[in-house]
Amino acid sequence: MGEKKDSLEDPTKQNQHVGKQLPDNPDIDMQFLSAPIKSAVDKYQLVPEFLKVRGLVKQHLDSFNYFVNIGIKKIVRANDRIESSLDPSVYVRFKNVRIGKPSVPSDGVDDEICPQFCRLSDMTYAAPILVNVEYNTQGNNPQKTRFEKNDVNIGRMPIMLRSCCCVLYGKDEAELARLGECPLDPGGYFVIKGTEKVMLIQEQLSKNRIIIDSDKKGNINASVTSSTEDRKSKTVILMEKGKMYLHLNMFSEKIPIMVVMKAMGMESDQEVVQMVGRDPRYSAVLLPSIEECANKGIFTKQQALEYLDPKAKRTYASASEKGALPVLRDMFLANVPVRHGSFRAKCIYVAVMLRRVIDAFLNKDTMDDKDYVGNKRLELSGQLISLLFEDLFKTMIDNVKKKMDEIMGKPSRSSRFDPVPYLCGDSITNGLERTLSTGNFNVKRFRMDRKGMTQVLARLSFIAALGHMTRISPQFEKSRKVSGPRALQPSQWGMLCPCDTPEGEACGLVKNLALMTHVTTDEEEGPLISLCYYLGVEDLELLSGEELHTPNSFLVIFNGLILGKHRRPQHFAATMRKLRRAGKIGEFVSVYVNEKQYIKS
Repeated sequence: MGEKKDSLEDPTKQNQHVGKQLPDNPDIDMQFLSAPIKSAVDKYQLVPEFLKVRGLVKQHLDSFNYFVNIGIKKIVRANDRIESSLDPSVYVRFKNVRIGKPSVPSDGVDDEICPQFCRLSDMTYAAPILVNVEYNTQGNNPQKTRFEKNDVNIGRMPIMLRSCCCVLYGKDEAELARLGECPLDPGGYFVIKGTEKVMLIQEQLSKNRIIIDSDKKGNINASVTSSTEDRKSKTVILMEKGKMYLHLNMFSEKIPIMVVMKAMGMESDQEVVQMVGRDPRYSAVLLPSIEECANKGIFTKQQALEYLDPKAKRTYASASEKGALPVLRDMFLANVPVRHGSFRAKCIYVAVMLRRVIDAFLNKDTMDDKDYVGNKRLELSGQLISLLFEDLFKTMIDNVKKKMDEIMGKPSRSSRFDPVPYLCGDSITNGLERTLSTGNFNVKRFRMDRKGMTQVLARLSFIAALGHMTRISPQFEKSRKVSGPRALQPSQWGMLCPCDTPEGEACGLVKNLALMTHVTTDEEEGPLISLCYYLGVEDLELLSGEELHTPNSFLVIFNGLILGKHRRPQHFAATMRKLRRAGKIGEFVSVYVNEKQYIKS
């Protein structure tokens, strides 16, 4: 908005860009002033200015900067306390975490290093991960047994060149030359054991979002890949032989969906039907599922939990909680929180999923296209390292907890328990370095097993190095004989390069970002959710099943989470756009009204 205002105040300045003479009439036509730059020569002048501001690998740098400044703090905050299972008063708590300066330990002192030194010495360009720790050694007298230690080194994080943690950040050409770096080198890669490694961008289906698809047998399903700082899971609701079932890895077999609804406290079949929709076709499709639940003799929450408890593989809560309830609370639709023991938000989310499945059953046009770019997200190096660090950090916590219980279980202890030596192990350092060096991401906790995620940076030419850092790796094997993902999608226009793709079996699967593509990072969610409620979104907790799908009102879905509904959706979307254009909210906050999933009364 600021640039447009300047051009209106200074018409001669605008005239230089447009390349036309302004009319003498003082009432200048607004459209004339904002006319696009038509000649290609004028447009080329914008390219060097764009590159000065953004650079060519901004997506990798932004992603890594977000992880080291915000993402790593969220992971530690979500897993900030280790308690002994024998004595809960003995604990370790992480208060803060930060990434230090790139350095190498030498005779007990950390010497600062630069990337060129690491290349020549076959070393890893990494910085220490420092945490502030508070711990209680005995529960008898907390005043004397509580200790604090700052800047405890729990491992070393490989640093991306030119990121905010790198010594090259913000340096001019003379300083870069002094450090042995080329001023034209864009960064965006790691130096692992002296080798330059670039992490390929991974293409994934959108997280925390309902995707309607069909399996090999033609059965329609709704899947949600839930991802939070705390947990990750995949929930699938499948329609098979006219009945609805839940597929979840934590249950040993598929579960009738009405049993799940009753286990979450929604015992009334009528309320479930009302939540799905008043259309008689919806209740007709749901009837076989309701009858199946009744045939099993399940009518109450207690009966449903008794049916589910033997089928739950394990508990993800404390030892005092066993059975299906903690699985439903923590792993089933992990992105939908359970507040004060109320499963109502999850019940409504399931009802919306059922409605989408039935819509797809009645009308095949409402199915989601998996090849559509809007249904995909790009996992950059920051998200991938975040996932890897989360797994290694949780493994370290488990090891400290085992050691704590082992020491607390001894009948006589000669010395007090000190957790710091167990936090300062090499498990995080070795895990990060090994994964980036080999490119094999084997994260059992999140069922992730991928190979070739990192590659040696091609230095045959400048454009080869640049192409390597903008390459997008597909989500499935290249040997599959499918044409859909290989085809050029209209939705890729302006974001993915239509020319740069290899020949052979990887054709159309391995893609490249266009050089001016901007990949956004996450916004802070709390203020935006508050703003939505302020702009008239009715809270989900206050709505009955009957009110959920009333005519001329839309559900408001925020990053896959249903906030509530709004009676004037166009007005709500227009207001959000005005706030975005005024700079009051993030410039990349996207809002749209999805007419396809709505049938007017």
